[in-house]
Amino acid sequence: MQNFIKQTFASLVGSVLGLFIFFGLGTTGLLLLLFAASRDMGPQVKDKSMLVFDLSMKITDGEPSSSQLLQKTLSGDEQEQMSLRAVLDSLEKARRDQRIVGIYLDATRTSQADTAGFATFKEIRQALEKFRAGGKKVVAYGMDWGEREYYLSSVADTIVLNPLGAMEINGLSSQPLFLTGALQKYGIGVQVVRVGKFKGAVEPFVLTKLSPENRQQTQKLLNDVWAEWRYAVGKSRKIPPVKLQAIADNQAFLQADQAKANGLVDKVGYFDQVVADLKQLTDSDKDEKSFKQISINEYSQVSDKLLDRKRDSKNKIAVVYAEGEIVDGLGDEGDIGGDRFARIFRRLRQDKDVKAIVLRINSPGGSATGAEVMQREVRLTREVKPVVVSMGDFAASGGYWIASDSNRIFAEPNTITGSIGVFGILFNAQKLASNNGVTWDTVKTARYADSQTLSRPKTPDELALYQRSVNKIYSLFLDKVAQGRKIPEAKVAEIAQGRVWSGTAAKQIGLVDEIGGLDAAIAYAAGQAKLGKDWQLQEYPQFGTLGERLFGRTPEEARTALKLDETQLKLPEPLITELQKLQAEISILQKLNDPQGVYARLPFNLKIE
Repeated sequence: MQNFIKQTFASLVGSVLGLFIFFGLGTTGLLLLLFAASRDMGPQVKDKSMLVFDLSMKITDGEPSSSQLLQKTLSGDEQEQMSLRAVLDSLEKARRDQRIVGIYLDATRTSQADTAGFATFKEIRQALEKFRAGGKKVVAYGMDWGEREYYLSSVADTIVLNPLGAMEINGLSSQPLFLTGALQKYGIGVQVVRVGKFKGAVEPFVLTKLSPENRQQTQKLLNDVWAEWRYAVGKSRKIPPVKLQAIADNQAFLQADQAKANGLVDKVGYFDQVVADLKQLTDSDKDEKSFKQISINEYSQVSDKLLDRKRDSKNKIAVVYAEGEIVDGLGDEGDIGGDRFARIFRRLRQDKDVKAIVLRINSPGGSATGAEVMQREVRLTREVKPVVVSMGDFAASGGYWIASDSNRIFAEPNTITGSIGVFGILFNAQKLASNNGVTWDTVKTARYADSQTLSRPKTPDELALYQRSVNKIYSLFLDKVAQGRKIPEAKVAEIAQGRVWSGTAAKQIGLVDEIGGLDAAIAYAAGQAKLGKDWQLQEYPQFGTLGERLFGRTPEEARTALKLDETQLKLPEPLITELQKLQAEISILQKLNDPQGVYARLPFNLKIE
């Protein structure tokens, strides 16, 4: 009996030990497998690879939300998208990465691309120049270059143009759309209250062409942006700016041989010839279909240990992206909701780990109320910790309003800023209704009880009330700029008037402190907070859980009878472009939600082409 018990006990202990060993080995094996899998996860970079940068990619300030990505997927939009921060980080990482031998700038799909503005491209251009200065190659190939894409491509060591390709070097232009005639035709009445002789945002609704003041400011802005283009491109290509001006004035559209003769490109060749050269540069097998490469989007997911800014630290520098129209309230994704961004600043102000804040503004402005709500929080935060502004392509009107109380303002030479002025647009449908047999009648208890009606134009007394409100907000705007920028009120009144300025001009008149991009603003913020190299970036707005991101509120798409299906209508390309401008104009009107009906915004359709 004792032997039976011993044998049974021994068997039981052996089984238990066996199970422990089995599970131990199994767990260890599983952990080893998971570790190995984690090491294999993510993109693999082959030695001597080229980083491929598709210039048709859409570049935004902040990261897209999951709902935006889902919407993009469902719509079948194939255009790649990256944030500016991700692009700059990837270029810096590639500069230090010994496995990357160069960058290939793919300019073959740029003609219809929705990319970025000149100020954003200025920052990327500087990163490319730094990459090339490190001894690595930059090669560009394209079919149809315009000024915007060539602004980047001109950095390259070698620029190759397809034999049937062409270049458009014909200068810059802006062609605003005027709706006045159409509104009159269909019986839509428009009344305007504004301050600032340069405040051109209302002109598309009351004029049929640019006012002299608006033409003057637009011409000056274009001249500044064009001067920066000629200087930067000329320096890279060793072409005097005066020669680039002569090309724009006398040739405009250059065939491949003309482009080469003028020094704009180095070679005329086909894609397969470029691939053959890149195979040689990357030591790729001749039998391979292409050269060793990795796209910049994919490369952005490679381990970021090469970047100092990705180090782990309890000291945080917050980068807040204010991108889009300024609206009252929370706003939708893609808008700068005054209340939503005010909450972000309140949280950051109370977070002791956040030592400094960089406010990146890429906005034409919008609701004066929304801008004021944000500006108050910026001012309160500045009293606790440094707040530095980095201006993107646009930081004007309401966009400048929220910047005015920061410690320091950075802008690029081709940033569009200023536009310190306010306006209100008052529509009425009296004639439209009358033409279609519709009438109204009114019962009221006070003189101005129906002043918000669309049934009639505003009376002179009502217009005086609106003008009084606009004047008050304009005076407040001037006062904020004078105090925040420490500029005499008389000078602010002189440079305001709703006038638009380039970053270069804005620095000369004191609206901007330094010419520089997002990285320069971050470095300055770190210096002001006395962090040395002991800091880590955090980006805002931040999105919640996967469920919240996927099933939260999605952006409200502009719904208008003017939304057209291009593939069905088969309209000529220039006509499609103009209809898209009209749709964009109406979409902006839908975002005008200021409770007082007063706005600080750029001209609606100011676009440099």
